Amino acid sequence: MKRALLLTPALCIGLFAPPAFSQEGEQGKPASSEEAGEANLGIWRWANFIILVGGLGYLIGKNAGPFFDSRLKRIRQDMFEAHEARKAAELRAAEVDRRLAGLESDIAALRAESQREAAAEQERMRQQATAEMGKIRAHTEQEISGAAKAARAELKRYSAELAIGLAEQKLRARIKPETQDSLVRGFMRDLDRSPAPVEVT
Repeated sequence: MKRALLLTPALCIGLFAPPAFSQEGEQGKPASSEEAGEANLGIWRWANFIILVGGLGYLIGKNAGPFFDSRLKRIRQDMFEAHEARKAAELRAAEVDRRLAGLESDIAALRAESQREAAAEQERMRQQATAEMGKIRAHTEQEISGAAKAARAELKRYSAELAIGLAEQKLRARIKPETQDSLVRGFMRDLDRSPAPVEVT
């Protein structure tokens, strides 16, 4: 690199100097003093240009190496970091894929567990409803049995009252007032004949 930069002034002289010196050969006659002064001025311009190019080449050669070296190191560092970042991204992607695969199995397990719980809850509710229906049936049967007993007792009482009423009506129809008076008198005589109560001292 440095050799190429040092050869730059020589190349510039080889490329740009021939047109300046060829003016005399083209005209075929010696140049006058005025033309010679212009030619010398042109030579000095080219010499200044070559010195400028040489100085710039020297500065570029001196500073370009470390600049490009640091730039190359930075590019290599960026490439290494990009490679590491790509590897980390691939690892993260693999981890995400693994978690997604595990998540699908977890979702399937949760779905199966929820179905089992729903079936168990349904069975529990069915058993609870059956037990409640049994309790209601037993309570209803007890109420019906109690109501039947009460109805039978009421029916017996009503039948007895009805029988007593009918017997009373029959007795009243058969017993005349004279018979009633004789029965009352007989009852009173029986009371009079009964012994007096003995006083206990």
